[in-house]
Order: sequence, then C-alpha cells, then structure tokens
Amino acid sequence: MTPRRFPTLSAATALVASIAGLTLAAACGAPSAARAPEPPLPAVAKSELRAPESFASIGDRQARSRALFAEASRVIFHPRCVNCHPSDDSPRQRDAAEMHDPPVLRGPTDRGVTGMECTSCHQDKNVQLARVPGAPNWHLAPKAMAWQARSPAAVCAQIKDPARNGGKSLAQIADHAAHDTLVAWGWAPGSGREPAPGSQERFGALVAAWIDTGAACPREEREAAK
Repeated sequence: MTPRRFPTLSAATALVASIAGLTLAAACGAPSAARAPEPPLPAVAKSELRAPESFASIGDRQARSRALFAEASRVIFHPRCVNCHPSDDSPRQRDAAEMHDPPVLRGPTDRGVTGMECTSCHQDKNVQLARVPGAPNWHLAPKAMAWQARSPAAVCAQIKDPARNGGKSLAQIADHAAHDTLVAWGWAPGSGREPAPGSQERFGALVAAWIDTGAACPREEREAAK
C-alpha cells in the first residue's frame, strides 16, 4: 500500500497564492462587472514568513483569514513540526519524515514506553556532539492533534476544536504558538537541521491575525475546485 504523503512546504506556499486569488470570485457566483485584481502578495524566501500586514491588500475578510492560515501552515507542515505530530505511534525524523531510529513508540501518555521514554535520550536542550535534539517537555503531540497526512483544511478545523486541541481557546492557541518552549525548538533545531521558516514571533503574529480575522479555514481542494 502506498503511504499517504502529508502536505509539503511547496504545497503550503501554493495554497497561499491560490487563496489570495479566490478573492476575485463574483458574489453569489453571478457574473458581475470585473473588479480590479488584488495586489499580489510580496515574494518571500523559503526560509522566511510574510508579515500579517502583507495580507492587508486582500479586501475580503474571510479570504484574508484563510490566506493568513495558509501562510502559518508553512510552519505547521514543516518537518520540524509535523514530525512530532504523527498520525500513528511513531515519531518521524529528518526532512524526509523517516521513521525514528532507534524504533520507539508513543506510549500511553505520548512520552514513550517504560524503559524507552522520550527523555531517556532527549534532554531539555540540543546535545550537539551526539546530535540529539532536545527541548523542555519533549514529547509527541496526542493522536487527536495529528498533522501527518492531513490537509490544511483538516488541520485548521482540528486546531479550532477544543475536543482535539487539548481544550484550548483560540486565545490560548495564539499564546501557545507564540511562546511555547517546545514549539520554539522548531527555529533552533541544532546539528544542521533546517529550521522552520521565519521565527516564532512571526508565526505567533500570523496565528493571532488569523484569529482576529475570524479564524476561517482553507477549503478542501475538491470544494475549492467547484
């Protein structure tokens, strides 16, 4: 059976552009006088994130909210983040989402099993000589928070759902994105690992702006194609 692939950074980048383009759709689907196209979003390097202000040119509030989430999803679906949000019981490693070596299991509390807990190897900071990553409270995200093999629309709905986000409000989600120390590791992964794009500060600002504009979710591809 061919394994499902989760969205790549290039797919997330393409989603930003496609959502921005949807703002030209006519109201109620009826042909109307052509509107001037929205100014294009500024180009950004793969290693950077656009600032929330870059999306001010998208006049439709819901479309702007979707585009903000799409930009934030460039972090969500980066290997530094999605590798610890697997849909099964095994964390992933490296940029190709390889199975964890040595083999490990999430265990009953998402922190490994007896004799092979996450903290048996992962300390509260990176160990450079051994090339072992580390940060405070190292553990897997619960299965209810899996991002692997999920679409941006599915992950967005999941993040908003207290039953699947650890009981958090949207305000708490924004604070988690901006200040959590384990999340922060994504930008300081050590040992030659590629960091997530941008910075935690910029990621937190994008999540906050997404919430402030209504926390709209991207459409599923089949829905957007209609």
